[in-house]
Amino acid sequence: MLKVVYSIKEMRNAIKQLHGLNKSVGLVPTMGAFHKGHLQLMRTARKENDVVVVSLFVNPIQFGPQEDYQKYPRVFEHDLKLAKTEEVDILFVPNKEEMYPSPFRTYIEVNEITDKLCGANRPGHFKGVTTVVGKLLNIINPDKVYFGEKDFQQLVVVKQMVKDLNFPVKIVSIPTVREPDGLAMSSRNWYLNPKERQAAKLIREALLTGENVVKKKGVLASEKIKKKIIDVLAQSELIKVEYLSICRPDDFEELKEITGQALIAVAARVGSTRLIDNILINVR
Repeated sequence: MLKVVYSIKEMRNAIKQLHGLNKSVGLVPTMGAFHKGHLQLMRTARKENDVVVVSLFVNPIQFGPQEDYQKYPRVFEHDLKLAKTEEVDILFVPNKEEMYPSPFRTYIEVNEITDKLCGANRPGHFKGVTTVVGKLLNIINPDKVYFGEKDFQQLVVVKQMVKDLNFPVKIVSIPTVREPDGLAMSSRNWYLNPKERQAAKLIREALLTGENVVKKKGVLASEKIKKKIIDVLAQSELIKVEYLSICRPDDFEELKEITGQALIAVAARVGSTRLIDNILINVR
């Protein structure tokens, strides 16, 4: 039976009891507005742990002043129903005041790899991500924590934090879950109107075009690959590219030419909605 927990104290007490019973705990951190990607994380956690905890917290410190914190979808009843369907054991729903009591003066920050891609366009974003994930790991003390590969930079940044700060947790990642037309599942897809939704599928098509240029045509020069990707995205005037990067997947350093493994990552606004996606390529 799903239990909804609102306080840190109650969450810690529940975890203490579970660990006392030698129960393994899997954590799925979320900001709610569950979609199939979230559900796949929950299912994976369900298979691998005795107890599944899902956190639901729209984290204010990872949003910039002009970003969508206030309008970010908050659909608790929808999320509660899906969590029950996926046999989640505990839904942890702390409030902002408890997570960040005033005055709040302590943050976790990973350097260098947070200055690129989304970090370059969203100053302070990853400091907010690592701080809240660090707090959740401290509060819940899970054996495993689950992330999707759509937010690839976030995954790498959290791995770095866990390694550097010796958090005793295993990070499990799952491939991006997609709509039938390839659009990556995202809570922000809720914002898209029908025309924007139709245009958004070009993001995945563009990435696949880049992969095809590399693997089938043997093009390895990043600028040539980028041009082919931009040509696809330019098919819709609703898409405005924020960044397009071909980089190393471990530190996000730009590559002039692909020689081994590379990440092609894109962020674009479709209308006013910011969407991200990526694809990993291996050249042998």
